[in-house]
Amino acid sequence: MNLIKKNGQNLASFPVLFDDFFSRNFFDWGQSNFAPSGTTVPAVNIRETNDAFEVEMAAPGMKKEDFKIELEGNNLLITSEKKNETEEENSRYFRKEFSYQSFQRSFTLSKDVVDADKIIAKYEHGVLQLMIPKKEEAKQKPPRQIKIS
Repeated sequence: MNLIKKNGQNLASFPVLFDDFFSRNFFDWGQSNFAPSGTTVPAVNIRETNDAFEVEMAAPGMKKEDFKIELEGNNLLITSEKKNETEEENSRYFRKEFSYQSFQRSFTLSKDVVDADKIIAKYEHGVLQLMIPKKEEAKQKPPRQIKIS
């Protein structure tokens, strides 16, 4: 590495600046959709309403049978495995191609807030949707007037 001095300070040379520039991932703000293995993980939207938490997971090209949703204690686990195999036979060769996709997402639910026995899940148009209702005591009550005595 070459150093350049400017006003008595050591500055890295021009090529190192570009190496740093091209090695950075400017779109990774701590919320990337990549697992440590480099595979993609479906994006999730979570919205809170007064009555429930609504979870949407983008997973196009899958079937509802590809998903497994489990609740163990207060841990909600969504997993998927999908296998595709294609065979092509010809008089000169035989070829078999396959692909394997899997992912796992987990969410910690508060037992004091969530009514775990009433969770509903559905999959349509490439989106897995979960409706996680809140317990009555956890729902925000409308404002009420308190009479002064």
